[in-house]
Amino acid sequence: MPADLSPLIAATTQWLTRAFPAAGGAFAAVLSEAQARQAVTVAAWLRYPTAMDAALVMMAGPGGSARLDWIAGAHMHDEADTGECAWESWVDEVVASWAACLLAAPNAAKEAVEAVAHSEHTAVGTVEFRRLTAPDAHDISAAPLLRHPELLQPIAALHHAGLIDRLRLGPALAC
Repeated sequence: MPADLSPLIAATTQWLTRAFPAAGGAFAAVLSEAQARQAVTVAAWLRYPTAMDAALVMMAGPGGSARLDWIAGAHMHDEADTGECAWESWVDEVVASWAACLLAAPNAAKEAVEAVAHSEHTAVGTVEFRRLTAPDAHDISAAPLLRHPELLQPIAALHHAGLIDRLRLGPALAC
């Protein structure tokens, strides 16, 4: 059974949904978060495919959101807060970058889901990623910023080559 990546997945999902907020009310926010969580989960499983990989990142920590904040121009906490919020230290830059690529490129998302379908992470049962791979009209209208390729490009481009290498799809895959 793989190590639990839930702190990393939760923090990286929170970073994406704050940097690229939902359009609309509570229902849109939930749909947007579901899409982000699915993208981050697939990206985390790709990045840390084995129990040993997951255990090591959970022991060492993923690195935090400082560079992502700077690139996205995101301000995740109040101006009065002089320190980093605790959750921000659990954001994984590579996972956020790969998730941004998956959200912006449906073909990449489908390939990534196929790549993790038989991984150690899915050994306990099948997992569905429909909101990531086949978003309906409600999903798309709830998350226009989270799915906008041009807005996601600076984040997706950070580690695009690593995602391509991991998926072994060649340079033709656009994110």
